[in-house]
Amino acid sequence: MAGSLKAPFWPLSPNEATWELHMGAQACRPGSSEKGRAEKADGEKAETCAVKFCAWAPKAHSLELVVVSESVDKVFPMHLSENNFFETTLSSSDLSSLSAPLDYFFCIDGQRRRPDPASRWQPHGVHGPSRFYPSQFFEWHDGDWKGIALADFIIYELHVGTFTPEGTFEGVISKLPYLKELGITAIELMPIAEFPGERNWGYDGVHPFAPHHAYGGPEGLKKLVDACHAAGLAVILDVVYNHLGPEGNYLGEFGYYFTDRYKTPWGDAFNYDGAYCDFARQYVVDNALYWLTEYHIDALRRDAIHTYFDLGAHHILEELHTAFSRQAQALGRQAFIIAESDLNDARLLNSLETGGYHIDAQWSDDFHHALHAYLTKSQTGYLIDFGQLSQIAKALTNGFVYDGQWSRHRKKRFGNASDHLSGSQLVVCLQNHDQIGNVGRGWRLGALTSPELYKLAACLLLCSPNLPLLFMGQEWNAETPFLFFTSYGDERLIQSVREGYQRENQMESVGTQAKEEAFDPQDEQRFKHSKLAWSELQQPKHAAMLSFYQQLICLRKKWACLSNCRKDLVKCHFNSQDEWLLVWRSDPAGSQALLVVNFAAHPSHIALTLPPGVWDLQLCSSTYPEMPRLPQYIQGAFALLVPPQSALLWVNAPL
Repeated sequence: MAGSLKAPFWPLSPNEATWELHMGAQACRPGSSEKGRAEKADGEKAETCAVKFCAWAPKAHSLELVVVSESVDKVFPMHLSENNFFETTLSSSDLSSLSAPLDYFFCIDGQRRRPDPASRWQPHGVHGPSRFYPSQFFEWHDGDWKGIALADFIIYELHVGTFTPEGTFEGVISKLPYLKELGITAIELMPIAEFPGERNWGYDGVHPFAPHHAYGGPEGLKKLVDACHAAGLAVILDVVYNHLGPEGNYLGEFGYYFTDRYKTPWGDAFNYDGAYCDFARQYVVDNALYWLTEYHIDALRRDAIHTYFDLGAHHILEELHTAFSRQAQALGRQAFIIAESDLNDARLLNSLETGGYHIDAQWSDDFHHALHAYLTKSQTGYLIDFGQLSQIAKALTNGFVYDGQWSRHRKKRFGNASDHLSGSQLVVCLQNHDQIGNVGRGWRLGALTSPELYKLAACLLLCSPNLPLLFMGQEWNAETPFLFFTSYGDERLIQSVREGYQRENQMESVGTQAKEEAFDPQDEQRFKHSKLAWSELQQPKHAAMLSFYQQLICLRKKWACLSNCRKDLVKCHFNSQDEWLLVWRSDPAGSQALLVVNFAAHPSHIALTLPPGVWDLQLCSSTYPEMPRLPQYIQGAFALLVPPQSALLWVNAPL
């Protein structure tokens, strides 16, 4: 971040990829007369420029740099520059007198030692000293990587701590061949910014620039991104710009990063439109550019943008996307912004010229809600608005199910039209961390429905015109739950979260053990129970489900009519009484697909009149023992007997 607002927030020229984070600690630009030595992360000595420290601290009367030592800490005064930025530079002689690694605090008013607000590495946790991490010491191997088109994203959401036994970035690298074989094209990491303790979902992060130490820190994350690009996989990073967590959040002691004008469900909102908001906005914009530039991240998934409160003339969403897009262009890479929003508001995705914010894509919850409510018959919470077969059809053809209708759950009209949006602007799923983990017992969809219906849901997901997202383990119908877990150190916070979680889930405990399992996110067993059990793949039923998902993804990639994201070329027909759904998809190049889905527990007779051509059976989900013999090829008028709880996929392709 620039030490003054005279510096641009992002490159002024599309051909100049020179963005640099000036807030925090970093080596001065090459060409500086000050030359010194710093310690690499692996302990080797390496040449670097002098190290400059900078922090925006309008609430401080004075600021000092305290370099932590095993013997005597060294204190360096920081001078006040423009716009309440405090700065100091350690020269070559200063650096030569210090032991490496370089750990430090900023001391506010000579009394409070606090980590760097823009710390790049917190090896000792959220309360410990920050560590100088010179980004130029990492050797990248992805110089030819230009990214992949958004329409080609098949996303795999994972939690680093529970995805592998190791629970690290290195552990994820070991599974990249598996993900490639599955057919995934992009992995999405749940938030990895430094959070309290060793285990957390990541949405309580308090150091937005520092990859979590328990996962492998900055070096580990860069190795993961580099390995993903070598494997042809894009990397999406989940970032939180609506609040910071409750423990170790010292940002408000430095400056006016937060506001009391608005509240989020999780804490104070970022100050996007009040006094001093320019600097808080700059902090967030720089964070987005930091991940794009220094970590080569391909897309950011922005958490809960409906809690970005900004009544200013230039909305922070627009500013973030403009800065991100310009920097991606300057870097010569494809990179995207994906928003999480429960607003059903197409303005987020509409162009700037039509009054929108021009975000590239958003999570579209209506697809999940419609399918989940229909399959499980659940009517709790927001699912009370769903449960009709017609809503599944609308989610496939239009996008938003609620585009202006009355919502029983919200008790108001909700949403606006999304039929004009491309399917590549909507990310859909059967399950994600929220839809699993925010249920008290962390039940996955496979625990709530039969394997047969589970396959039907997979067919609709991967044959939809939208961007499909899988949650880790979904592809083999993992039996492990995904529970909410924390590892706070503050006892008052622990008790508060425990009580709040109990109220939110509205469960009654039966004895001490049940209470611990249901109500105590701090219990380490919840974290351990949430780790994927890769040994399940040795069981035939799980191996068969994995094979089914691989086949579906392969078909999506093979046929343009299944992967073109053309919602305008999707047609649905359904019969609510007989519980069947037909999905027709086509492509301008000539290929066509017909997905026949029978949700009923009995065979269904469906009369079809097919477009000209020969239709080739590509997939049958059924393992029904008395299944009638299905024709490999069909054409013209055809009477089809569909087995119970089965999906059939035919493709008609030009020779």
